[in-house]
Amino acid sequence: QVQLVESGGGLVQPGGSLRLSCAASGFTFSSFSMSWYRQAPGKERELVASITRAGVWTNYGDSVKGRFTISRDNAKNTVYLQMSSLKPEDTAVYYCKASGFTTWGQGTQVTVSS
Repeated sequence: QVQLVESGGGLVQPGGSLRLSCAASGFTFSSFSMSWYRQAPGKERELVASITRAGVWTNYGDSVKGRFTISRDNAKNTVYLQMSSLKPEDTAVYYCKASGFTTWGQGTQVTVSS
């Protein structure tokens, strides 16, 4: 079955950086677009970034454009989210998702605070 395991979250100061990873299994990773979502307390889950199967095309939410970069390594079945210039409003649980599947991982907590 589809499994998604996110990692790399933590506590970081404003202006800092983190790189999240999502290890995927149970499907042909290279055949599906991948996305990162986030959910802050009391808010709906929102799309952060997406990347196509070969990584040629990417898309970002307006709030993270220019600060976050999504990438993937199809040989490792892994999608990444490089986050820079982090702000307190980026605090959330971050999830990855494969296009066409309803499975979510457990998420990884990112907290931006001084």
